[in-house]
Amino acid sequence: MNTNPDLIIDSLLTQLVKDKEKVLGYPVAQDFDYSRLNEFLKYPINNVGDPFEENTYKVQTHEMECEVVEFFAELFRADPKNHWGYVTNGGSESNLYGLYLARELYPKAMVYFSESTHYSVKKNIHLLNIPSITIRSQENGEIDYEDLENTLQFNRHKPAIILTTFGTTMMEAKDDVSKVKKILKKLAIQDHYIHCDAALSGSYGAFIEPRIPFDFKDGADSISISGHKFIGSPFPSGVIITKRSLRDRIARGISYIGSLDTTITGSRNGHSPLFLWYAIKKMGGIAGLAKRFQHSLETAEYCKNELIKQGIKAWTNPGSITVVFPKVSDAIKGKWQLATDDDITHIICMPNVTKSQIDEFVKDIVLEKSTKEEVAVF
Repeated sequence: MNTNPDLIIDSLLTQLVKDKEKVLGYPVAQDFDYSRLNEFLKYPINNVGDPFEENTYKVQTHEMECEVVEFFAELFRADPKNHWGYVTNGGSESNLYGLYLARELYPKAMVYFSESTHYSVKKNIHLLNIPSITIRSQENGEIDYEDLENTLQFNRHKPAIILTTFGTTMMEAKDDVSKVKKILKKLAIQDHYIHCDAALSGSYGAFIEPRIPFDFKDGADSISISGHKFIGSPFPSGVIITKRSLRDRIARGISYIGSLDTTITGSRNGHSPLFLWYAIKKMGGIAGLAKRFQHSLETAEYCKNELIKQGIKAWTNPGSITVVFPKVSDAIKGKWQLATDDDITHIICMPNVTKSQIDEFVKDIVLEKSTKEEVAVF
């Protein structure tokens, strides 16, 4: 067994370089260059405390974190006078925060989420010890609004916490927040909270045409996204945006750090906000993000059409960069690192995915298909 750490690191690096070229099934953007920020890895950057409050630890990037929050607050059409947020360790923590705020607001509430909801949600609900009911999903992965309405009808006496998803894991289906809001109004359920898990699609939801309602003006009370997915980062990160008035309900002053305790974790990664801030600036803000989405959308359309040409039943949800098709073999699944669930597989056309990669993947599908046919004939 090799115990030389430098040789082990060299070997790991070689393997990572090889593996990163064949990632088509997971939402991780790889077209980033943060070499300009290498110097910052020499410092113990810790964003402890509330990013919008002064504290006594100065080796931090709160200023960048606040700018990142403001960027997404604007993108999600949050109230300019009543919004707040912070950079989390990922979508799971962001979802936990949204559910935590909802529980503190309505301690006796029932949580409703669809069967297509990300697996972290069930775990978070268990951690928070909130009763919940799973709602059916439609064929395309979107929440079944009729089932939601019927289930809410039976529990009208309880406050409702609705977990919507804007970009489900396998099909990138998008729940319509305005439809959920209308159901709550129809049933006269005034005590309610809507958290939108927009881990993947939230970064480009504002650019989808025709528009699919998901943000604050549409009725959401909090929205979460992942930073390492569509934007890209060498480590996981997320952002939670909510209303400042809701944050104020759980804020506590901590004399040790000279700041308010308003986040899930105490010590927080101060490099994540810096990297997200840098990425947003380098890509050109909202206009750059929109261009990035259009590029991915075109790649997804190309991928879908190329698969259809080969007789493969590929499809996409509206405004989706995820191409869904029948389950592939273990060999192809392993080579291209594809996510599979039941009888379907998908390719997520992140900004770094190229048409040449799609072409190579389709060739593998065709080759395997022809080989099977030859064996069958023989």
